Amino acid sequence: MPSFQNPAAFLLLLFLPLLYIARQFKIFSGISFPLTFCDWNGVEFSWAGGLHGILSKVSEVLCALGYICAVIAFACPVFHHQEKIYTSRGADIIFVLDTSPSMAAKDIVNGTRLEAAKQVVKTLVNANSGTAFSLVSMASEAAVVVPPTIDHTIFQKRLEELSIGEMGDGSAIGTGLTTAVYHLLTSSAPKKCIVLITDGENNAGMVHPNTAARMAKENNIALYVLGLGTKGTVPLEYVDKKTGKVISGHFNSDFDTEQLRDIAFNAGGNYYSVENMADFSSAIASIAKEQILAQSYHVHTTDTYFTSVFILGAIIFVLLAWVIRRMYLEELL
Repeated sequence: MPSFQNPAAFLLLLFLPLLYIARQFKIFSGISFPLTFCDWNGVEFSWAGGLHGILSKVSEVLCALGYICAVIAFACPVFHHQEKIYTSRGADIIFVLDTSPSMAAKDIVNGTRLEAAKQVVKTLVNANSGTAFSLVSMASEAAVVVPPTIDHTIFQKRLEELSIGEMGDGSAIGTGLTTAVYHLLTSSAPKKCIVLITDGENNAGMVHPNTAARMAKENNIALYVLGLGTKGTVPLEYVDKKTGKVISGHFNSDFDTEQLRDIAFNAGGNYYSVENMADFSSAIASIAKEQILAQSYHVHTTDTYFTSVFILGAIIFVLLAWVIRRMYLEELL
């Protein structure tokens, strides 16, 4: 937020219109002494074309800009940057996001399931600046792509970079959940939470999802499962990571919701069926209500002064005006 420590300095800007009016009425016209010479048949003095007139006006504008910069510098411009400094720990929330090819199905608001998931996750992150978020990308394999962090810029950048098929073609739900659990075991956050967003059944990996769910419950980690997508024939399109080819067509969307309900039940958590953006937003809002903590904080203000910048600008403008008048107009200043 910009401000000026000496705003009264701007009254000096009134000098410019007053000077212009005075010059129009020739109040500040120079003192002249007429001298009479005999006629020596020489050439009368005249301006050397319109360029001189233009350069004269340009130099006047530069002088005015230099004066304005000097006045602004005298007003002492300062920019106040305010930052929240949290004095209490918030929740740690890990999103386990399915990136298997079926997440390219376009059945949620004409976009892919992965795009819808990204949009809703970003909404939650933007609304909770003090909460630490983490991201696990899951398909036939799983990996933490963003460890728990309150730097939401980094989190959202990596979230946007997630793509279909980057972790394979299957759905290793158990592996994804285990990866998330292990990254929360050492967390000192008062609340720890895993949000699984998937549209498929567990068909890869060495860990059964219910085993991972019970591990989460034993370590006081809340688990929420969002079963994403509609049932029936839906359009699908994505770029195959191995070949670089565009895969498009239709596939029969149908997965066992009971398996996902069992995962949530074994963790003592909740299951949400998501078929549209309204369902998605409602589920995320419910999770936030249960897991997001109100945190105490104080506001730290950092001041950045720009006086030197405007002083430099004033010097540059005046020097340019001097160069034009002295070098091109050949005036004696």
